[in-house]
Amino acid sequence: MFGFLPNIGPWELIAILAIVLIIFGPGKLPDVGKSLGKTIKEFRKASKETTDQVEEALKEPIKETEK
Repeated sequence: MFGFLPNIGPWELIAILAIVLIIFGPGKLPDVGKSLGKTIKEFRKASKETTDQVEEALKEPIKETEK
């Protein structure tokens, strides 16, 4: 269903959402979703930046070797 949750089926997802709704209530649920979305976005951004830095560091010795 979701690429980042390969082992969770629809019933498990519904159960998780029901528990979250019970804990946070319907009033806080949009705020929780917004903060979770921001957290995931920042994590992906940091992960991409780290990957780009590692790839660039690995390319530099190759460029020096070619000279």
